Parts: sequence; C-alpha cells; structure tokens
Amino acid sequence: MFEETGPEWLSEEVKTGTTIIAIEFDGGVVLGSDSRVSAGASVVNRVMNKLSPLHDKIYCALSGSAADAQTIAEIVNYQLDVHSIEIGEDPQVRSAATLVRNISYKYKEELSAHLIVAALSLAMNRDGSSGGVAYIVTIDEHGTEEKVVLGNQLPTFFDQ
Repeated sequence: MFEETGPEWLSEEVKTGTTIIAIEFDGGVVLGSDSRVSAGASVVNRVMNKLSPLHDKIYCALSGSAADAQTIAEIVNYQLDVHSIEIGEDPQVRSAATLVRNISYKYKEELSAHLIVAALSLAMNRDGSSGGVAYIVTIDEHGTEEKVVLGNQLPTFFDQ
C-alpha cells in the first residue's frame, strides 16, 4: 500500500528529459514546453524556445542536443516548404513526422561518423605510432557499413 503522501517516486525530483505537453481542442491544439537546455548536469541555456515550426501549422518540440535538433528542424522545414509547393497544398503532419524520423536518423549517423573521423585524426596526429587510414564501421538494425578514409582525406586541425 501507498503511504499517506503517495508513492516515493512522486516526490523524487526528475533530473533528465524535456517537459512537453499538448492538449487538443475542437479545431486545434495547444503546445507547451519548458525552456531549459542541459548538457549533463550543467544548464547551458535557460530560455530556449523548444517549440520549432516545421511548416505554417506544424510544430515539433525539440529535445536532445539543441544544435542537432534545431538543424534537423530547419532541414525538415525547408523540405516541407518544397513539398508543399510541389503538391499545391499544406503538407500533412504524417509527412513531417516521416521526414523528422528519417532525417534525424541520417543526420545523427553522418554527424557521428564525422566526429569519429575527426577524433581519430586528432589522436593519430598526436601519437607517432598511429597513422595511416581511418577505418569506420556503422552498425544498425539493417546491418553494417564499412568505410575507409584515406590519410590524405583525413581532416587537419592545425598546420603540420
């Protein structure tokens, strides 16, 4: 049985996540979100608007890395504008959701690969025993994809 004050989890502070709420009414919807953006235990922005327009009447609530989410929202906004012009009407929410899902997956995959290559390049530059080429493998539910980045294609971050 619960104590008089209720279950313990009701009184514990939640330290992760984004607070987002939506309430549908006859003919529309009201959206709301908190404004705090954190990186680990640090608050990096206290007043970010996480409600981002994807089209005139389609919004999404950003979560995760603010820069990544904002970039994805801007890409989807552009693609929905083009799609709207092509079909001659406003896009459906389903189209926006599909674009967000597909783009965020590919964007994060590509960004991750770029970060891996950059980290390898920096490490290989510092370590005289490392070097050559960078081997990258991406693994997901569909399988694996292997890539090789040749030494002359590795990024440089300072004059050598």
